Amino acid sequence: MMTPLTAADGHSFECWMAQAQGEARGGIVILQEIFGITDQLKGVAARYAALGNNVAIPALFDRQERGTVVPFDKGAIGRELMLAAKLDETMADVAATIDALRAKGGKVGVIGFCWGGGLALRAAQKTDADAAVAFYGTRLPQYLDSPLRAPMLGHFGRSDDHVPPEMLAEAQAYLPQMEVHLYDAGHAFANDARPSYVAEAADLAHARTEEFFAKHLG
Repeated sequence: MMTPLTAADGHSFECWMAQAQGEARGGIVILQEIFGITDQLKGVAARYAALGNNVAIPALFDRQERGTVVPFDKGAIGRELMLAAKLDETMADVAATIDALRAKGGKVGVIGFCWGGGLALRAAQKTDADAAVAFYGTRLPQYLDSPLRAPMLGHFGRSDDHVPPEMLAEAQAYLPQMEVHLYDAGHAFANDARPSYVAEAADLAHARTEEFFAKHLG
């Protein structure tokens, strides 16, 4: 369900919350693509809630246009909203979401997809998240200014035109502690509502993510 949260600068934003099934182990923040809180992301939240995690998806476009969910075939709209977002403000919303889950008990991890994948990397650098995972995180060069403070896992497609090999190599050189896996897929291979979906790659990436969190979140 949607729950209002407030960032440190006073900005109020909506957050989709999925309650852990069974005894809660901890929390996971899911960071959106450029499409907002989609039904597909709510499905990802349900997947991780079923594993015993309290899950939250902050509405990161609420600073630009409240309640925005962009259709998958209207990516240009989402891109403009993403470009209008200020990184420090967006990360304030991410930090507030981490705090809200930590208040429920346990350690907190972050999973991000596309734009959110880059933000997950930022969360591992600038917040108190306990671990972070990026699915085909974009805009990597702008994050190569700070060391990692938390364990970081990245999933990338070998034919992802948003993250060419040289961009990923630069990120790996700057952040050698980041664990990276490559898949025979392109961008957005884990989004089962888009034509880019590659089930085998997505299943393996999620399995590795679950193992990674089991190790670092308990």
